[in-house]
Amino acid sequence: MTVETKLPYDQDYIRSFSANRNEPDWMQELRIKALELAEGLEMPKPDKTSIKRWNFHDFKHDVSAETIPSLKDLPKEIQVFLDMENLNENLVIQRNQSVAYKSLSSQLEEQGVILTDIQTALEKHSDLVQRYYMKDAVQIDEHKLTALHTALMNGGVFVYVPKNVQIEEPLQAIFWQEDPEAATFNHVIVVAEANSSLTYVENYISKNTDENAVANIVTEVIAHDNANINFGSVDNFSKGTTVYVNRRGVAYRDAKIEWNLGQMNDGNTISDNTTHLIGDNSYAYAKTVSVGRGEQTQNFTAKIVNYGKQSEGLILQHGVMKEAASAIFNGIGKIEHGASKSNAEQESRVLMLSKDSRGDANPILLIDEDDVTAGHAASVGRVDPIQLYYLMSRGISKQEAERLIIHGFLAPVVREIPIEAVRNQLTEVIERKVY
Repeated sequence: MTVETKLPYDQDYIRSFSANRNEPDWMQELRIKALELAEGLEMPKPDKTSIKRWNFHDFKHDVSAETIPSLKDLPKEIQVFLDMENLNENLVIQRNQSVAYKSLSSQLEEQGVILTDIQTALEKHSDLVQRYYMKDAVQIDEHKLTALHTALMNGGVFVYVPKNVQIEEPLQAIFWQEDPEAATFNHVIVVAEANSSLTYVENYISKNTDENAVANIVTEVIAHDNANINFGSVDNFSKGTTVYVNRRGVAYRDAKIEWNLGQMNDGNTISDNTTHLIGDNSYAYAKTVSVGRGEQTQNFTAKIVNYGKQSEGLILQHGVMKEAASAIFNGIGKIEHGASKSNAEQESRVLMLSKDSRGDANPILLIDEDDVTAGHAASVGRVDPIQLYYLMSRGISKQEAERLIIHGFLAPVVREIPIEAVRNQLTEVIERKVY
């Protein structure tokens, strides 16, 4: 059974939207092509998760917002994602679909580093964006949502680090969905040229409680030879936002990509995190933590495909489900023929805190080469009543005991995250979701 996704946007709207943003011709043509493809493509079919009743069509597409004179003018719920005492110079804040704040240090500018919103990147770096946009990592015609994303893209950032540039300070983007009906069709591109390195951290936040907003996000991360990319994200969309997020990586020879993902949305969520280890001796480590609550349904897929010899793919996923929340955790390690001496390891664990919560961990290994190593671990279970009784017998309330158990269960993943800002943000969000 197909899922109908009817949109109040046609080719005339797309052309007008693109023209008003002064986009290059290739971008407008790509949008029109994607809209045409979307009409004949089916929706994605996440394993064991029905999305036919999810909202992917009721939203406002083009919503502007004012700039921010100073970061101190930000609401408290946004400031928690910043170190207000030691403010980051390298920062982009998107408010709805407008750039509210943007800053990049002069030193990085002189080195040729680009950190800017996607609209500015299309105006000033068109050829560079075109080289990577929906090319190596994500394809337009994968399904209806990737096509609609391409047609309706309305925000995002472009990050580019030239050859031999090593960036010590993190680059950060905050995506603030302020309008309760605004759609977030963000496209994020992070490129590290040969022998370069960077840390990129992004945050998503919204406050709407009604089911009338959509987030359709595509991220493409490209690590060229001997490049190192540390990618961190804390996703914190509220209950009223239906989320589809597709994060893909491509690592070439001796390159490394580390994913550090906090999936803390309160609404229904599909998350696809896939990395292709193209080059010999390439490396990827995908770490994900999630806390589900209410009646939300989530589906997480972490997949690493080894093509290069001696490549290594590691997956670590821990999730906690509360109340009537449910989640599927798919861990997929695939070693292609010819990727000799490669390694694929994964661990997925789900903890359920109530009788109505549900969790499922699916470890999958697909091995087409003999001379490799591979392994997996998976577990799904409820809180140990003895452990809970022990804590409560020491005068700790049930709520506080569950809080300690949750932090202890997620700690193996959180402490593996090398980005301090992401660790701190995750701890803050976990605290809010626990109580």
